[in-house]
Amino acid sequence: MHHHTLNTVRTQQRLIRSQMDSTDCLGAFNLLTSDLLFDELEKRLPEHRQRLFPPTETLAMFIAQAMSADRSCQHAVNQAAIQRLINGLPQCSTHTGGYCRARQRLPLELISGLACHLGLQIDHQTPTQWRWQGRRVRLVDGTTVTMPDTEENQAAFPQQRGQKPGLGFPICRVVGMTCLSSGALLNAAIGPFNGKGGDEQTLLRSIEGTLDSGDILLGDAFFPTYFFIARMQMQGVDILMEQQGARKRVTDFRRGQSLGSRDHVIRLDKPKIKPDWMSEPVWHAAPEHLTIREFKAGGKIMVTTLMCPKTFTKADLNALYKQRWNVEIDQPYCLHKNSFRKLVYRFRGWFDPGTFYSPQFA
Repeated sequence: MHHHTLNTVRTQQRLIRSQMDSTDCLGAFNLLTSDLLFDELEKRLPEHRQRLFPPTETLAMFIAQAMSADRSCQHAVNQAAIQRLINGLPQCSTHTGGYCRARQRLPLELISGLACHLGLQIDHQTPTQWRWQGRRVRLVDGTTVTMPDTEENQAAFPQQRGQKPGLGFPICRVVGMTCLSSGALLNAAIGPFNGKGGDEQTLLRSIEGTLDSGDILLGDAFFPTYFFIARMQMQGVDILMEQQGARKRVTDFRRGQSLGSRDHVIRLDKPKIKPDWMSEPVWHAAPEHLTIREFKAGGKIMVTTLMCPKTFTKADLNALYKQRWNVEIDQPYCLHKNSFRKLVYRFRGWFDPGTFYSPQFA
């Protein structure tokens, strides 16, 4: 979100922290069963027996636990027991075993589906004046999360190749897409850190359907490959990203159509070698040439499909690209990268690498 004054930023951050500090399982339960989420929650609930910790209450406790300063399971169970007493319900044990087993029974698709649904609901209600030149801007970025050293996790999420057996931890890779205006998480993909199907480009391909025609996508130098740009143009999505290292080294602003100082439009030829992940029909359907814009600003060489230098000046595009760092420093707790790692880490015992990304890209 673009904030007009520093005071506004600080006020919003104080409100967010206040909401976090006051979050309890009852408040989370009321949110999950509100009109906004109830139908979506009911569709995703697994078959279950009535227990002390049914799925909805367990999920509410988990949300409160993740948002609490004390993120221990004991604190979560204690808070739930206090809420039962306050509401006149029978007393329950404060042992954590039942809650931990109930949390393991929660389907990962339930949490991921609700998170994406809520993100889209927030996005749909974002005021149009928060957009950039009237257009929605999406951010894509990746991170990694370490896992407990179990045989199952080692098989699904291999550790770094440089680590000797028995010394490293399994690692998973996460690629998320967020809304610049609201900070809402729109979608995420999870895969192994090493091996086929675990790179950031593969994971991004699995969530490209989140983008709509007219969107602008910001990202770092991992993403703007020839075929990615081609797919975005076919979808009517514009990109603004840092140029890839290999391409950056051969950029020559004396070539192509000059738009100004260190700003030009060039034509790229289709690579002669088909990527291993791409099928023959898709390879032949890809365009033989692409027209893109390259410019240098802020010490970086950028690539974009926003061509008009009058409508999209270098200064405007450079300022827009810098706003992607708001995800790191201005957005709520749950979207800060380090905190997102902590949240994902709590699912570490029951990741399914096929849940978030499509097998066709594996």
